[in-house]
Amino acid sequence: MKIAKLSTAEIAYLDEGEAGGDGKIILLVHGFASNAKTNWVGPGWIHTLSESGYRVIAIDNRGHGASQKFYDEEAYTLDKMASDVAALLEHLDIGKAHLMGYSLGARISSTVAANYPGMINKLILAGNGYNMIEGSFDSSDIHDGLIAPEIDKVKTQIGRDFRTFAEATGSDLKALAACIMGGRSYIPKELFETLEPETMVIVGTEDSVAVDGEKLASLIPNGHFEPIPKRNHMNAVGDKVYKEKVLAFLGS
Repeated sequence: MKIAKLSTAEIAYLDEGEAGGDGKIILLVHGFASNAKTNWVGPGWIHTLSESGYRVIAIDNRGHGASQKFYDEEAYTLDKMASDVAALLEHLDIGKAHLMGYSLGARISSTVAANYPGMINKLILAGNGYNMIEGSFDSSDIHDGLIAPEIDKVKTQIGRDFRTFAEATGSDLKALAACIMGGRSYIPKELFETLEPETMVIVGTEDSVAVDGEKLASLIPNGHFEPIPKRNHMNAVGDKVYKEKVLAFLGS
């Protein structure tokens, strides 16, 4: 991992492969409680994209992985997390790139595309749907699960699931607890209705966290929806069909 001391935060990132021409740079934004290695290296995304001729940049979101940790909820607004992505592209002297985010990464990527439209080529919103507008679960359950003294004290299943995942990725639980509350605001419907990039929304057919992906895609002027058959929120990330559809979209 490399560390960029940006104006917004100290951000860790991977930078692999060499761009094979215009439109061959992609930045990847991972999900909550994950990191670049867990979300993108382990499932084979870095290899798949770099072997297909892309320069692949994968960020550790603030509060995650090797990036700077904050313990104030206000440090994790979507605008601030999106500003890290834009600042990293500027730091790397990249004028325009494709952008793919998974789960929380899709929320961040949507905000990047809205706030910095000139920096984004094609946009992929994965593992999230219309729930970004309406919500689908209580973030406080995850927060409470993260700050509990031990996992046996966590009262909800979603709290236990995220606590288990966060511990498995070696995450800073207090930083994540601040992040889940700071970044939980719903995204206005109007943001998606005015997105400029060509956009693919892609969600597992058995995903109970990300709901109504097709409904979300219908709002986006140049958007379309793709399903990942027989996959849920946790096992869709490295799916072969997911990768094939992304490569086809980027190459079209």
